[in-house]
Parts: sequence; structure tokens; C-alpha cells
Amino acid sequence: MIYFGYIKGGIIIEKKELRQQQIQKLAQSKDKTQLEAEILLQKLLESPEWKNAKSIATTISGSIEVPTTPVIEAALAAGKTVYIPKTMPHRQMAFLPFVSYDKLVKSSFGLLEPEYDEKLVNQEPDLVIVPGLAFAIDSHYRVGFGGGYYDRFLAKYSGKTLALVPSAMEFATADWEIGEYDIKIGKLIRA
Repeated sequence: MIYFGYIKGGIIIEKKELRQQQIQKLAQSKDKTQLEAEILLQKLLESPEWKNAKSIATTISGSIEVPTTPVIEAALAAGKTVYIPKTMPHRQMAFLPFVSYDKLVKSSFGLLEPEYDEKLVNQEPDLVIVPGLAFAIDSHYRVGFGGGYYDRFLAKYSGKTLALVPSAMEFATADWEIGEYDIKIGKLIRA
């Protein structure tokens, strides 16, 4: 594997170690992230990527992430179609329409996902809001939750990508390993 990136003090942080550190940091920063989420949502709604998108893809957020319920509600109120990822075999994802929270099922990973229906899959929504644990401000590289699902999807995706980045997820530069399969995010919206 090829690695490149900024080396902090001569050491590149292993992604596995960084994930563990970030999960702890984000758990401790939950209240601040919730407050910053309002700012992030407002910036998202003002962005040209949002305004020009007829369809968006986002996740159902976990407790340490920027809450996506307001994003989903804003998209539906604006007449946009919302897509939610369903994890598939071979670390793939399929984006399916969000109908309601009642129609979501818990995956083997404990995530709320839509039920699979091949006829409803859309792998080219206009805008994908990409989740993560850490984002490099200078390069737009990210550290996700470790499955590689988003990088596999983004490698074939040609639309717009952005991430909502609270201060607890901000890094000036990537002081973690950057692999050849890691995909940059188009735009970072920061608190």
C-alpha cells in the first residue's frame, strides 16, 4: 500500500488508533457538536451544492456525529429526495430512498438502514454528505469508521460530495496514513 501525508513529529498516526482517539474525543464533545450542528446546517442550506441538488444522500447519524435528522427534514421540506445507505456484501453500499424512520431496520452493524429493493437503488444522487471521524482541512482527506464502504462508493461516484465538520473532527492536516484508495471530499463545511 502507498502512503503519503504530513508526518507529525516523525510519526504518522495509524488510522485504527486515530479512530479510537476520535470516538473518545467525540463522545466527550457531544454537547459542543450538537450546538455546532445548527451552524453547520445553516451553512449547508446556504451552499450552492445543496441549492442545486434535487437528491441528497446522507446517513442516519449516531450519537457522536452531527445529527442528520435536521438535514433530512430540511431536504424533504425543500422537495429533495433523500437517500440513505444500506450496507451490502463485499463492503459495498446501495443508496435507497428515505421514506420514514418507521421503515428503517437495524443492520448487523447496529445502524438504521432502509430495506433493500433493487428497483429503488440510486448510486448517483446529486449530493452525498459523507460521514467521518476526522477531516484534514488542507487536503480534504478523511478518516471514516473503518469499513471502507464510502471510499469504495466514492471511487465510482461522479457527483458532488461534502462533509459537515464540527470542531472536534477538524485537523489542520492529515497526520494519519493516506492510502491509495482514500478519496478526498469535495467540500468541507466547518463550524
